[in-house]
Amino acid sequence: MRFFQPILAGAHLPERIVACIGAAIGIAVTMMVCALAPRGSGDLPIIVAPLGASAVLVFAVPASPLAQPWPVIGGNVISTLVGVAAFTLVRDPVMAAALGVGGAILVMSLLRCLHPPGGAAALTAVIGSQSIHDAGFGFALLPVGINSVALVALGIAFHRATRRSYPHRPTPAPPLPSGLHIADIDAALADMHESFDISRDDLDALLTRAEWHAEARRRG
Repeated sequence: MRFFQPILAGAHLPERIVACIGAAIGIAVTMMVCALAPRGSGDLPIIVAPLGASAVLVFAVPASPLAQPWPVIGGNVISTLVGVAAFTLVRDPVMAAALGVGGAILVMSLLRCLHPPGGAAALTAVIGSQSIHDAGFGFALLPVGINSVALVALGIAFHRATRRSYPHRPTPAPPLPSGLHIADIDAALADMHESFDISRDDLDALLTRAEWHAEARRRG
């Protein structure tokens, strides 16, 4: 049964229900808004599939660095541009798909907008329909860019209405005299050679609060 236990720290059922409601509203309103935008081709989709994955991040894990506004908008749009470029320059579809996704990860990393659905956006630009290919680089603006901006705007409104932090700002904790410093966290991350889906500031706040609780427990 351990495989069915929550994998996200702090994830409780009420939070999951709120995330489900938010994602449902976000996708529905995004589609309604984007349906009003003029499209060069009637065959272009109103919304692209990677937005479903973006909605999971924005509404289910809004504190994630991968779910912040710049990664959502920049990651999806830039990755689409990379995918279009790969399809345009590489004739072999297998190589174009591979280079599109790999190149998207590289460019997103360099521009500090890593967003997992961006990989799907790049792949969509390579293996999508003829109307997507005909749209060329314009596909990155419509529908991908419009979709992403609308979803982020709705995410901000929804999280404010439900009193959640988005764009995320960590809640600072009063430091202990002997507490950890951000340099200690950087050193520990360097030692572990791993990437974690949590910001350094959130790690600092979490560990500091844990220290406070440990000190309170020691004092009884």
